[in-house]
Amino acid sequence: MSAAHGVARAPTVEYGVHAAVRPFPGSATLRRRTLHRVMNELIESWEEGAGVREFLILTAQSSEAHLEALSSIRTDRATVQVVDIFGLDFGSLLERSAPIQGGELDTALLLHLAPQLVHMESAQDFELTPGMLARYRPGHSQQLPLGSPGSVGYPSLASAQKGERLYTFILERVGRCLIRS
Repeated sequence: MSAAHGVARAPTVEYGVHAAVRPFPGSATLRRRTLHRVMNELIESWEEGAGVREFLILTAQSSEAHLEALSSIRTDRATVQVVDIFGLDFGSLLERSAPIQGGELDTALLLHLAPQLVHMESAQDFELTPGMLARYRPGHSQQLPLGSPGSVGYPSLASAQKGERLYTFILERVGRCLIRS
């Protein structure tokens, strides 16, 4: 995407702010103020050192604290736009799932982008009951709902073809943000 629009792409920051603490490797989180400081320092460096005046930050994290850390970045002259992939309206592209933890969206995208990482034989659907919905909010709850197999939603509805359609949709929406900049 960056080549198609003639914009530089910075390396990915692999960690973000999330309320839930998960016990598996690679799932560590940052505090809101830590992510905010890291992003402020990186953007300040690119703004002052390279003269960059426009930044588009892509994220896929539904935590309010994570989004707050990104949306409150300070610059001298540059503009910063944050696009939360999970905030996009996927409409009819998803059969039953909202874009949350390990459900249809996550699984379909991985089946398209890195199928070797997906073990569909282990995928288990987990529907939130109305009572669970009242207590569990993705990105805000301290842990997954009781009984969850590590995901929420319907990973069984995912396919590589659906993942390709979703990925194309995301690229198109992000591309619109680049054109407006």
